[in-house]
Amino acid sequence: MYTTYHLTSAQEVSTDILDAIKAMFKSKPITIIVEEDQSGDYELTADMKTILEERLQEDEKEYLPALQSIGDLNKKYGL
Repeated sequence: MYTTYHLTSAQEVSTDILDAIKAMFKSKPITIIVEEDQSGDYELTADMKTILEERLQEDEKEYLPALQSIGDLNKKYGL
């Protein structure tokens, strides 16, 4: 069994949460993992950076406007 708590700030961690965990799992062994929510943080992979660098070297006359690129991707992949 597991449960997930999503908090908007570490300041929201309270004894109530700990008491709820204790009540739910009683004397069973548990593991607590704390991680920062990175839903808004994106890191580019090395492959992504390579592709972007290649795109920067292309002739500007061949560029597509951003909205057209996004539209084409939406049509092709349903993004």
